[in-house]
Formats: sequence, C-alpha cells, structure tokens
Amino acid sequence: MEKYEDLQKKIDSLTFTDDGMFQAVLRDPEISAELVERLLHIKVDHVEYPELEKTIAPFYTTKGVRLDVYLRDSDKIIDVEMQSYPLEEPGKRTRYYNSMVDIDSLMKGQDYSELKDCYILFICKHDPFRNENGHGYGLPCYTFRNKCEEDLRVNLNDKTLKVFYNASVYEKVKDERVRALLRFIYTNECGKDDFSNRLSKIVKKLKESEKFRSDFLAMNLHDRDITKRARQEGIELGTQQKAEDAARAFFANGASIELIAKSLSMSEEEVRGLTKDISLVNS
Repeated sequence: MEKYEDLQKKIDSLTFTDDGMFQAVLRDPEISAELVERLLHIKVDHVEYPELEKTIAPFYTTKGVRLDVYLRDSDKIIDVEMQSYPLEEPGKRTRYYNSMVDIDSLMKGQDYSELKDCYILFICKHDPFRNENGHGYGLPCYTFRNKCEEDLRVNLNDKTLKVFYNASVYEKVKDERVRALLRFIYTNECGKDDFSNRLSKIVKKLKESEKFRSDFLAMNLHDRDITKRARQEGIELGTQQKAEDAARAFFANGASIELIAKSLSMSEEEVRGLTKDISLVNS
C-alpha cells in the first residue's frame, strides 16, 4: 500500500504520459489542438471544450466508458487516449469507444445525418498490434478506415477514423514533427522540438502546483480505497469462486478491469471473461 510520502515522490517522477498528468497537460485547448493536428494531420478550427476523462453512460443501467481527453470541433469529435502499458483488444476497445461517442451525440437530439466525424486516437508506448507469436508488427502508425473488401475504391464513408501510434519505433517516422513528439513520449527527452519542450515545461510547472498535487493525491487515494476493498473482499471470501464473485461485483460497481485484475491477482483476460455477461446485460 502506497504511503502519503510515496505518493509525493510519485508526483515528482511523473512524466507527460502518466495517468493524471496527460489529462492535466491537455487541459490547455491550444495544446490539445496542436497535438491532434500534429498526429492526425487535420486542422482543428477551434476546441469547444477539452473534457478530461469524460464518462459517457447513456442510461443509468449502462456500463459507460471513461475517455482520457474528449474534444469537440465544429465538425468533428476526437477522443485521445494515452496508453503507457501494452494495449489489449485494441479493435474491440475502439469499436466500443466509437459507439459511445456516437450515442452521446445522438442523445443530444441529432439525426444520423448530423453525426460529426469521429476520430479515435491512441498514443501507445508499446506496439498495440501483435501477431500469433506475440511479436509486434513494428509499424510506427496504424490507420483504419472502413472500406469494401470486394473493391477498395468503395469507401463506407461513415466518417470514422481509428489511428494508433507506436512510439517505441519513433525512429521509423518520416514526418520530423511527428517523430520528435513520439520520441518525447517514449524517452521523455525533448531534443530541439519546440512543442515537446513546451509540454515538458507544463509538466514541470504542474508538478510544482499545489492544486495539481492535491488533485493527484485525491485521485490516487480513491483508487487505493477501491483496491483495498477489493483485496479485503478476496481475502475474506477465500475461495476462487468467491474471488470471481468479488471481481464481478466490483466491475458492476464501476471498477476498471485493470484495477480489478491488479487487486485480485488475476489476469485482465480472466476478469474480462468473468465480466462478459455483465457487459452484455448492460449494453
């Protein structure tokens, strides 16, 4: 269990890619817009609001999704996710995120024809796609659009785009500005890139901010309480069957798969299998 002093040290060692810091840095609309423009090669005319860790839960019985950074433009919606650890089920995860974003739009009274372009951007420190042998494919960027298999000239034109960056092979990127940003993300070294240096300065300033430190501590203490309760539940129940029941119970109450797996010493795949029925009922 992390002590208060340990959490203070953790704050001092935070980098741009760490949970909590990434969202805090992208609180600045200009920073959000520049990051998106650099990685997606699109123009963001303005940011209506950068909504951090937005939770979309259309109905009170529906399992929602928490997005890292959720941006709106006049004609597009952009979800930006930072992934510091190996990403599991990238396809299904983006499918779910995309559906939640669309439902969130339609809930506000829009017709299908009014749906904005939807971009799902994952910035990964590890290769998000692996072959049957568990090895990454080694591409610096994976871009997905829906096209017709019988004739690639036919585009479904659903106005959705999923992009995954693999920062671990930043050297392969031809675009100098993208390469510099991915290098900073993977190594935490700025080099001569102006944007990376700006990000680094914001990180340093936030770590010196009493408000940020207080917010970060509160967030970690909340997660720590969930972990403590989950562990205690598993210890008291004692058996594997009851531990599985505990996993389902915590999932139903909003705990993430990652947190449940860590708390009950299970793999994320085991937890995902145990909670599959709950997801189907709530979908």
